Parts: sequence; C-alpha cells; structure tokens
Amino acid sequence: MIVGGGPAGSTCARALRRAGLDVLVLDAAVFPRDKVCAGWITPQVITSLDLDVDEYRRGRTFQPISRFRVGLIGGGDETETEYGREVSFGIRRCEFDHYLLERSGARVKGGTPVTSLRRDQDQWIVNDNIRTPLLIGAGGHFCPVARAVNGPMTAPGVSVVAAQEAEFLVESAACRVRGETPELYFCRDFKGYGWCFRKGAYLNVGLGRLDRRSLPRATAAFLDFLTASGRLPPDVNPRWRGHAYAVYNTPHRRVVDAGVVLIGDAAALAYAQSGEGIRPAVESGLLAAAAILDAGQRYSRERLEPYAKSLRGRFGTGEVSSALSRAVPEGVGAALARRLLAAPAFVRHVVLDRWFLHRHQPALG
Repeated sequence: MIVGGGPAGSTCARALRRAGLDVLVLDAAVFPRDKVCAGWITPQVITSLDLDVDEYRRGRTFQPISRFRVGLIGGGDETETEYGREVSFGIRRCEFDHYLLERSGARVKGGTPVTSLRRDQDQWIVNDNIRTPLLIGAGGHFCPVARAVNGPMTAPGVSVVAAQEAEFLVESAACRVRGETPELYFCRDFKGYGWCFRKGAYLNVGLGRLDRRSLPRATAAFLDFLTASGRLPPDVNPRWRGHAYAVYNTPHRRVVDAGVVLIGDAAALAYAQSGEGIRPAVESGLLAAAAILDAGQRYSRERLEPYAKSLRGRFGTGEVSSALSRAVPEGVGAALARRLLAAPAFVRHVVLDRWFLHRHQPALG
C-alpha cells in the first residue's frame, strides 16, 4: 500500500505493478488535483519515467524551456542564459500527477485520508480496515507514514522551506514573460527565491523561503516587483496556495523501518539549493521499488535497508546543510553575491546547470 499518489507514489506503484505485485494507492485528495509547484521537469526525469512525450503532450501542457532569466527581487542586474536547445519542460501538476497515477496500473482510493495506523505482528492495519505487509509513505511533508516513523518534521536541524504559489490563466498581450524563459529572482538575504513562469496560457508565480514568518511579506514584495517591472498586469490578484517541504540535509531521519519505506518529500529529499522535489521523488520511487523487489516479500528493516544505502549513494549523505540560505557560500558577502548573480558564467554553470537543472548527474536508468 502506498500513501500518496504524487510522482513518488505513482512511479513506485508502476514499477511494482510491472513486477506483478498488487498495489493500492491511498490519497486524501481526489485526482486530478492541484499541487503547489513551479512545475517543470528535466530531460532526466523524462528518461527515468520512460515518458512518452508525444502521447503526454496531446491535450496537456508541455512547455519547452531553452533559456532562463536570473536576478534579484527589487531590481538590479539580470542575467539571461540561452541554451539554444530544450533543457527543461513546463508541466501543470494537476495534469502531470493525474497522468502518472492513471498510468501506474495500481488500484487507487482517492478522497481517503489515513486516520489510523497500527502494527499487528508483520502487518500494518490502516484505517482499521486495510491490511498490508508493506506501507510506502509518499504523502509529502505531512505524510502520516513519515510521522509514524520519525515524528513531525520539526526536529532541530530539519530545514523546512515554506512556499506560496499561484497558477492562473493570463492573456498573452498582458504578460511580458516568455514561455521558453522561466524567470528566477533571489531574495536579497538569499534565504529564498521567487519564480515567474509562463506555460502556454497559464502563468505560475511563487516564492519559497526558509523563514516561514517572513513569507507573506516577502511574497507581497515579490508581487509588487513583478507588477512594477511589467511582468504581471496591475489588476492581477493571485489566489495564493501554501506548501512546505524539508530539503535533503537531514540524515538522522529514517527512510526505512519494519514494513515501511519513505519516498519523495516524505523522506525529505528535495534538492537543497533549488527546492525541487519532482526528480528526487521519481528517483526515490524507482530506488524503493528495486529494493522492495529484492527483499522478496520479506519486509524486515534489515531487508529494506539497501534502499537507504541507495539513497545515500544517489543523493549523498546530506550531512552538510546547503539549503536556500546557503545558495551563496559561507563567507561571501551580500555585495559579492549580487555580483556573482550578475556574472553570466556563474549563473549558467552554477545556479542553473548545477542547482536547478542538475545537468552533471545523468538520469537514473
């Protein structure tokens, strides 16, 4: 049983179903549903998912991205990086997640939150009426399975990003943002960044920060900046949606236990520099499925431990906190950091290639 039908859960479900296992996906939401996310995927994600792009793009948003604009909120030098080819693709999470879940081949119970979990010998009892030998937590930052294993994600050392996002229809003539060019703007204290991304007829705007208390003020300032610079029409009043997730710098959190595996945001796997969660979600789903199949239906903690080792091999130990506040190395002053963001080579090879696109790491095959 998988709790959570997002990219992590659906990817794991598909791999297990293709191996012949009976898989039930439980989710509190009914799909299709919206998800707070800027919403783009890299070519490595497409490869790992074995995504049929021609099929997917029929009737769905699939925005090619070939350049980025990077700067600071409030104005200053901005750097536009042109790749000359497609390096990423914009998607809408309401379409993308629904497609992956339907494609998984698993049985799905939507609109069904987890209300109780208890262990009965070598089985888990969920909601007092579902019995399963293996429980896979894929329910995001507030996943009930993750809470059962680790408690809430409020322990010291856990870096949690809080974000607000809005996605809405916009008229072409009223919006200066180009579809092939997502725009990224760092907060001046480098504790977060905002984005403005055009996907066909939709515009996605959002901001994420490590400091939850300052998020409303920072989001309002970002919106003012976008309006003043002509990127948003003055009459736009976005309907903000909130989200939170832990980044991958919390090695003390367990990802396996007896009859339990955690994947995606439930395992706190979002990339520390960018906050991206889709690629870690997909890859952790595949790594978990491989470990589960190797366990041969014997789901002790020891038999599932290879999954934890494979995560460390793929994502590192996570021992050094490098969340958004460390996007600029320690000891580098704010003035120098601003100059770095205005340097085309730094923006292309560090900010974009390494932090946001992870071009140095091949797809998980």
